[in-house]
Amino acid sequence: MLGKVIGPKYVQLAKTWVPTLSAWAAVGGVTLVYATDWRVILDYVPYINSKFKKDE
Repeated sequence: MLGKVIGPKYVQLAKTWVPTLSAWAAVGGVTLVYATDWRVILDYVPYINSKFKKDE
């Protein structure tokens, strides 16, 4: 269906860029966690948030 709208040439081009774009997205996500307060973000990850319980 998408091939009919944008053409087979661009569908093939998009398929070749998917691995590169996903790698850059992963790098951007890791950079975001590194640059911000990592605990705020990792509190939403189920396995990790139980390891960093706040002592209250």
